[in-house]
Amino acid sequence: MVSLIVHGGAWNIPDALLGAHRDGCASAVGKGWGILSSGGTAVDAVEQAIRVMEAEGTFDAGRGSHLNADGHVELDASIMEGRSYRCGAVAAVRRVLHPITLARKIMEESEHILLVGPGAERFAVSAGMTLCKESDLVMERERALWKSVNAKSGFTAKHAFSKHPGDTVGAVAIDRSGNICVGTSTGGTLNKYPGRVGDSPLIGCGSYAENGIGGVSTTGWGEGMIKIVLAKTIIDHMEENGKDPQKAADYGIDILHKKVDGKGGVIVLNHEGRVGFAFSTPRMAFAYMTQEMNEPRVEV
Repeated sequence: MVSLIVHGGAWNIPDALLGAHRDGCASAVGKGWGILSSGGTAVDAVEQAIRVMEAEGTFDAGRGSHLNADGHVELDASIMEGRSYRCGAVAAVRRVLHPITLARKIMEESEHILLVGPGAERFAVSAGMTLCKESDLVMERERALWKSVNAKSGFTAKHAFSKHPGDTVGAVAIDRSGNICVGTSTGGTLNKYPGRVGDSPLIGCGSYAENGIGGVSTTGWGEGMIKIVLAKTIIDHMEENGKDPQKAADYGIDILHKKVDGKGGVIVLNHEGRVGFAFSTPRMAFAYMTQEMNEPRVEV
């Protein structure tokens, strides 16, 4: 069954921002579904859905990302397809509007999996991408938020996640050929130490896809998710539980809490295109569409 699910972050999304999060997820799933429903690939659908959210300005990904402790953006992303386990990832880039596209180029055009910082930007140029100005990615909303917390002593990444936005974005799709693709993109945690890398670009932590089982994208406190390799943990549980995506999603969030006292959310597809999702935060923005549905479900 052709299916697509996207998320726009799991945190205490305030009422004033519900509309923007709902609209952003709806636009993303609409873009990806247009590709899948016309016979396009899961890889194309995931990349294009995430590009919508990276450009939108609402989410902590691409334009509108959080600033690090020095007041700069540093963006991370990963993509993986489940047929051949091909994957690509990028971390700590400052001049790339669409890190998900750079991650795909690394997957398809490089012998490597993860490139970071200036080297990743150099590869982007060699692969035909145009770098933007860092100022193009910084919104005044984020500048003001950064100033409000930067001077506080004892402010930590986990505190940032629990008290402030954490809008990592992601998508999981299965196409007519049964190929599964997962992508995740983020600006990371607010006021993070320069050079910090979270779960989003780490295969098995923020993204994982395996044909015959399913795909997972995560959002939340990245340090906790890295400790339990959350995306792969969910895939392994889904393989063991009869390929039930909802049970696997619930299991992952439960393990995140029990083992590392972490909070976050996950979106899951199984090999048949069945949907699962779970979160331990007050809200998570997400949307999904399958060929059994007449219109997408959009929730915040």
